[in-house]
Amino acid sequence: MNQSGLKLEQAPPIAVPFQFFLVAPVFLLLVAAVLFASGADALTFRMSSATIAITHLYALGFMAMVMIGAMMQMLPVLQGSPVPQPRATALLTFVGVGLGTLALAGGFLLSQQWLLRAGTVALGAAFLVFIAAVLVCLARAPSRNHSVRAMGLAVASLLVTVVFGVMLAALYGWGVAPLNGSAHSLHPGWGLLGWSGLLVVGVGFELVPMLQLTPLYPKSVARYLGSAVLALLAAWSALLWIDDGRWGALAVACAVAIALAYVLFGVTTIVLQQRRRRRMADVTLDFWRVGMGSLIAASVAWGVRVMWNGPWPESMDLLIGMLMMFGFAGSVIAGMLYKIMPFLAWFHLQSMCALGKLAPNMKKILPDARQRLQFRSHVLALLLLCAAALWPRLFVYPAALALGAAAVLLEMNMITVVRAYRSNFRNMHAQPASTRQPVGIP
Repeated sequence: MNQSGLKLEQAPPIAVPFQFFLVAPVFLLLVAAVLFASGADALTFRMSSATIAITHLYALGFMAMVMIGAMMQMLPVLQGSPVPQPRATALLTFVGVGLGTLALAGGFLLSQQWLLRAGTVALGAAFLVFIAAVLVCLARAPSRNHSVRAMGLAVASLLVTVVFGVMLAALYGWGVAPLNGSAHSLHPGWGLLGWSGLLVVGVGFELVPMLQLTPLYPKSVARYLGSAVLALLAAWSALLWIDDGRWGALAVACAVAIALAYVLFGVTTIVLQQRRRRRMADVTLDFWRVGMGSLIAASVAWGVRVMWNGPWPESMDLLIGMLMMFGFAGSVIAGMLYKIMPFLAWFHLQSMCALGKLAPNMKKILPDARQRLQFRSHVLALLLLCAAALWPRLFVYPAALALGAAAVLLEMNMITVVRAYRSNFRNMHAQPASTRQPVGIP
């Protein structure tokens, strides 16, 4: 693995990212449980209480947890600037996002306004703490590459997402109508196309060539794609805001351009993966392929959706959401977890090894067979979820069971990494202190 240019000594304590990574599959299991309990009703109308609860359990409890943990780990390493007070920042963000997500989802499921209010306050405060910490980290960075800039754009998109989310929460929790009808489109738009999409773009620019041994992304793509997407999102938002949520020709054009930008990223990534230097089978590569295929399919379908003048089935909107959230974001997140967690465990152990010794290989920390099993369960869940979006009464229960199995296997694999780390950590600290290397990371 090429680590040139990485500031590994700036990484936070290993507990900082691990706490986010370990709890994320638990929320994925909650998604499966709520989907099973709600049945076909959860996939019949995308604005139903069950659908909104499931969406936020997944987007906040699973996606955001991993994304926040990854950013707190990667930003200091990529740009050499640590997150201020990493343990306190991580704890406040972790508790706020976790409890806020549970309260928000519970408020929708139980129709309890006090839960919606509590969830909104907790989530808003947690995200503001995280955003402020990241901004400080970016402001004092000695240098920025294309990945770091794309992550900065993602954090800016997160702030916009939170603002529109609070506007909608005011409707459900306090009965205050949003200032503009466009908030119903702009909140998920900025969350998926801005925060989630741009973060994957930023991570991809750095980790796809490094971990998958592919050529670098073309300079024009790495330099301009993130900025172009953010500019198009801003123009699309302004047009929708001016027309109070109505889609004019210019808003449609901006949306189609955003979709094409993500198609470009997906196709470019797949082409680079075909040109990788190492041809060995790799689970992370397979997750990224599924993710990029889902991104391309969702982007094309959404582009057609916004250009379509006639009636559009509700099931197609749900299918686009499944492809974008579970197929694209979920696949990339799972694939990155299988690289980030074993690498962090290996690196921290290596820094404590006795002189002349090596830490266990990453494939011993988490065997390929366990990753491959979870990948297959993930693909099965994706296929069943897509089928359930189109035929909910027939496929919703198999989809929920498959999703639950994928969540359990993912959590078991994450626990395997932690156990391997702790076991080796105890063995190393049983050695005489004079034979151990100094710890390179606090």
